[in-house]
Amino acid sequence: MASILDEYEDSQSIRHSMQKTTRLSASNIGITHSGFVNARLEEEKPIFNKQRIDFSPPEKINHFAVCNNQLCMSLGKDTLLRIDLGKPDQPNQVELGRKDEAKVHKLFLDPTGAHLVISLTSSECLYLNRNTQKVRSLSRWKGHLIESIAWNKLLGTETNTGPILAGTTQGLIFEAEISASEGASLFNTNPDQYFRQVHMLEEDGKPAPVCCLEIDRGFESKYFIIATTRKRLFQFVGKVAEGAEQQGFSSIFSQNQDHFPSFQEFPVSMGYSEIAFYTPKLRTSPKSFAWMMGNGVLYGNLDYGRPDSLLSDVEVWEYTPDIDFKFNKPISIVLTQFHFLLLLPDRVKAVCTLNGQVVYEDVFPDKFGPLKRMIKDPVGSLVWIYTEKAVFRYHIQREARDVWQMYMSMNKFDRAKEYCRDRPECMDIVLAKEAEHCFQNKKYLESAKCYALTQNYFEEIALKFIEAKQEEALKEFLIKKLSILKSSEKTQITLLVTWLTELYLNRLGILEGDELKRVTFLEAREEFRKFLSSPKNKECLYNNRTTIYDLLASHGNVDDMVYFSVIMQDYERVVSHYCQHDDYEAALDVLSKHADEKLFYKFSPVLMQHIPKKVVDAWIKMGKKLDAKQLIPALVNYSQIGSTEQINETIRYMEFCVYEVTVTEEAIHNYLLSLYAKYKPECLLWYLEQAGTHSSEIHYDLKYALRLFAEHGHRQACVHVYKIMELYEEAVDLALQVDVDLAKSCADLPEDDEELRKKLWLKIARHVVQEEKDVKKAMNCLSSCNLLKIEDILPFFPDFVTIDHFKEAICNSLEEYNKHIEELKQEMEEATESAKRIREDIQEMRNKYGVVESQEKCAACDFPLLNRPFYLFLCSHMFHYDCLLQEVNPHLSTYKLTKLEELQKKLLATSQPTKARHRQKEEDTISLGKGQPSREQIKSDIDDIIAAECVYCGELMIKSIDKPFIDPQKYEDEKSSWL
Repeated sequence: MASILDEYEDSQSIRHSMQKTTRLSASNIGITHSGFVNARLEEEKPIFNKQRIDFSPPEKINHFAVCNNQLCMSLGKDTLLRIDLGKPDQPNQVELGRKDEAKVHKLFLDPTGAHLVISLTSSECLYLNRNTQKVRSLSRWKGHLIESIAWNKLLGTETNTGPILAGTTQGLIFEAEISASEGASLFNTNPDQYFRQVHMLEEDGKPAPVCCLEIDRGFESKYFIIATTRKRLFQFVGKVAEGAEQQGFSSIFSQNQDHFPSFQEFPVSMGYSEIAFYTPKLRTSPKSFAWMMGNGVLYGNLDYGRPDSLLSDVEVWEYTPDIDFKFNKPISIVLTQFHFLLLLPDRVKAVCTLNGQVVYEDVFPDKFGPLKRMIKDPVGSLVWIYTEKAVFRYHIQREARDVWQMYMSMNKFDRAKEYCRDRPECMDIVLAKEAEHCFQNKKYLESAKCYALTQNYFEEIALKFIEAKQEEALKEFLIKKLSILKSSEKTQITLLVTWLTELYLNRLGILEGDELKRVTFLEAREEFRKFLSSPKNKECLYNNRTTIYDLLASHGNVDDMVYFSVIMQDYERVVSHYCQHDDYEAALDVLSKHADEKLFYKFSPVLMQHIPKKVVDAWIKMGKKLDAKQLIPALVNYSQIGSTEQINETIRYMEFCVYEVTVTEEAIHNYLLSLYAKYKPECLLWYLEQAGTHSSEIHYDLKYALRLFAEHGHRQACVHVYKIMELYEEAVDLALQVDVDLAKSCADLPEDDEELRKKLWLKIARHVVQEEKDVKKAMNCLSSCNLLKIEDILPFFPDFVTIDHFKEAICNSLEEYNKHIEELKQEMEEATESAKRIREDIQEMRNKYGVVESQEKCAACDFPLLNRPFYLFLCSHMFHYDCLLQEVNPHLSTYKLTKLEELQKKLLATSQPTKARHRQKEEDTISLGKGQPSREQIKSDIDDIIAAECVYCGELMIKSIDKPFIDPQKYEDEKSSWL
């Protein structure tokens, strides 16, 4: 018995199942029209796989229950066997301990597998909990033969069942609750907490056995109770207040007392009935049901949203002719997702709930005896069947594998596609079938969408729609096909895009001339433009834009060609089109919107001719993005031959460039000057003043400006340019032709050149005297310039002028001369006194001396000073001659270094030869030759260079303060010497 649930190969050969659904066989290997390879390399396991449990019961199996992997069976009269399917090698045997002749009528196991209710033929009930060995009596249940129990799936736990319903053979429905706790209350030690009648079922005016009971909760705390008798199916619907579920379901029955409960009745009865439910997940509400009764099997769905009846989509499967109530009445029924299994005394039949066809039939050998009951475990999804001598179970594997074919045959294509999402070859078959079905029913657009998703030959499908003259469906097919192509399939994409463009253009051409279809035409155009602007088609359209342009041109579709050009960012074509059609404002709008500088440069000449103000506004809006120099051709062309408006707009843009954008291009400034000189001379001087007064500040060409102003007779502007060019004489000469005051302002400009200033003022004075003959004004010139004297301007006056006009000027001049003479006398006296003091200082310096001790050392080398020639400075620093030369040498300029080298060479040349040392000492001072300095003079010159000042206290030290201690060129060598 330890190996009761060990799986093993069934000793009997599995009979060939009566599968009626079409399967892919090995003979179908190959490439079909869909492009998929269909091949079965090994035999697929059947949906219903039967296994016999290796178990020989010591006594006959009376009843059997299984739920939540807990298996219970009644053996013989007084034995109960419990097995945890998770631990099949640890069976548990419990003795009921009955002394009377009572037998087990039925076993009821709750969804948790913890509570077992045993109904006895003596109208008694026993209770056994999974965690105990003790069988306890349900005293309150005594006197009722329990036929069915509805467990509470929401509130049931391992220790308490919660409120449940129990149906009897007398048609009574009781509400009860069972607790597994010992001593549930102080006054009640029995497991049954309460047991009260809530309803009674009848058939033909008489009580009828309650064959099945089921409790489920729908939406908004609405509960449904389904109860069946031999030929009736009752529904009780009612709401239970939130938190009141523990109080039971009696309120639901009381809510249905006012009106007769909803039920369905069938005339034929076989003495009993059984209902089965399919629940997708544990602890959820059932989704469908199958009721085995006299007429056949009633099956359908459970719709919890319906207000009246819970049952929907109800159909009746009538028993096949081989089922005879006299010999092989149906015994039990089990419902799966797509099948219900019907148990007969010698076989099992599986019927597909989709089409009502028997898809599987399994005949059991006679040696095991008649089949007694079939049970489904909702947790493990296993179906159990038992006889008195054997136990079998069915594994249901991939039940939905062929459901798609059934739905497809029923033309329920959406449901068929749901069950073959992970099987592309099946999905293709469904789509092809759906497409063909839609085509035959003249639903061409739906057919096209489905065909596009299949792998059928593209040419065949296209020809099919062409022959049917369904251009709209063909277009839909091409669009859908295009949407599923990969970006790498460039050839196919190009073909479809080109074809679709032609189809769109054909349709637009047909609709365009019909005023009655104007709305349709606009919708078609909008659809076409969406197609052209689709991001997925952008690359293909761009690569083949020449072909698209040709198609658009061949159909004369100018508007869409412009739209396509904008999408392709081919703005040049768009602007050119508008210009050709004299729609200059539209062209400017395109330029302004896309702000392409090159297009502005190209089309501005044309636009400037027709809409100058708007063009200049667009230029100004572009700001620095535009290079004004590139726009000069457009401005020059139409400023010469254009209207006043064009000229004014040209000047406005040039002013914007110069004053706001601060363009420094010489060409721009020169052009603005030319415009001012020719058309707005009143602005010329203001511009010149703003441009600056120094040649480094201005951005126009001075020579060009001078020539331009001279050409147009703008003398004052010429004077301004002369001043900037520092041609003061020319400026004064020209200014005298305009205004004497202007000439005076020019004459004062050369501040550093008094001679030139005097010359310029003399020009002004001569002009005033000779040209204007104004003596008074000439005298004013003397007062304006302190460089002019009366004697400078007297030659300009004619001989007949009386001296009275110059009396005051001559007196002032004489006074200035006298004052100047006095200043010279004072300076001479100061110079004489200074020379006297200098001579005294020289005499004093000759008598000044310093004392050098024998232990004194050189400030540079720190060696005794007296062993070599040395220098003594007033600051008390003392240096050897060679040490001082070495210290001073790096600080000398190139000129002084060169001169020092020359003096040292001359000093060396004056040295006496060895054989001439007998000459007298005083001959050293004799000149060595004509024009040559003496030896003492050379030494004095050398001293002036190297001993002019102390190297530590003089100017050399101050100048070297910003020099590094280490020469940068010798830094690396010095650094390496320290490492």
